[in-house]
Formats: sequence, C-alpha cells, structure tokens
Amino acid sequence: MSKGGFSWKRATGVTKAKQNFSRKTGIPTTRSGRQRKAGSAMGCATFIMLSILIIITLILIIL
Repeated sequence: MSKGGFSWKRATGVTKAKQNFSRKTGIPTTRSGRQRKAGSAMGCATFIMLSILIIITLILIIL
C-alpha cells in the first residue's frame, strides 16, 4: 500500500463507486471483507445449527 501519491482508481472514480456499492448493498468489495462477513455469518449459523441438533437429539432420546 502506498503512502499517498497518485492513484488511477481514485482519479477515475473506481474507488468511490466501490464504496457506494458496498454501503448500499452491504456486500464488502474487498476479499478480506467478504471473508470476515462470511466468517461472522458462519459463526452465527453454526451456533443455531448446533442448538437445533441438540434439540433433535434430545427429542429422539426421549421417544
């Protein structure tokens, strides 16, 4: 990453367009941002799936 200077992406408006897209849709445009968002969603989904699995197991044991 540079410490300033000229950037073609900033000069042509690519950076601003990506920022606006990301803010409006909630989808990160960087690779690390997408991985971070997917990881946080998986953490939540894993907890929910584990809870459902435990409940189903308990129901099957009781029957």
